[in-house]
Formats: sequence, C-alpha cells, structure tokens
Amino acid sequence: MFPNINPKQMEKAMRQMGIKSEEIDASEVIIRLNSGSELVISNPSVQKVTMGGNESFQVSGEAVEHTPSGTISEEDIAIVAEKAGVSREEAKKALEEAKGDIAEAIIKASEK
Repeated sequence: MFPNINPKQMEKAMRQMGIKSEEIDASEVIIRLNSGSELVISNPSVQKVTMGGNESFQVSGEAVEHTPSGTISEEDIAIVAEKAGVSREEAKKALEEAKGDIAEAIIKASEK
C-alpha cells in the first residue's frame, strides 16, 4: 500500500488510529444488482475494515456479471429487440422461450 513501510508497523499505526482490519476467508462474493443481474467475484480477497464504529468491506478479484436463470434483464431484451428487429415484447417472449440465451432468442425472434 505504502512503499518502504513494514506491514507490521502499518498495522500498529492503524490500531493506534482506531482502525481495525481483518481478512475474511471467502471463496466467492455475489453482489445482486438492481437490474436483476448479479456481479460474481471469484477468487476474492476480502478485507473488513472497522473505523469509528462503522464497518466497510474491500473486495478484489475476478468479476463476471450474469443474469440468474429465470431472470431476463432489460439490457438483454434491448439487445434481442435491436438485433432481431422486433418489438420489446417479442424480444422478451423469445428470451423466455430460449431460457435467457441471447443468441438463441435472436435467432427465434428473427425467424418470426
């Protein structure tokens, strides 16, 4: 974090300022977005920082966004509608029939 500073000295200085940090052993972190999709962070490094009675979390790792099965995002509907040249309703129906598979939904919607 800071060059030429011993990690133990850094930890001691943080404790003196009332900042507590601990590593959380996690195998995966899932953040549910308002759009209905999820941000999945695999192989995460998670730090819990407590300062002034407030807790915050720092997460880093490999992030991938995906839509859970059964959930169709507005973004997916817009993509299918645009690529297949159909209405949003037709695009949504094609996505439902294709179980969320965008490529298959575009093909189905284009055939109609």
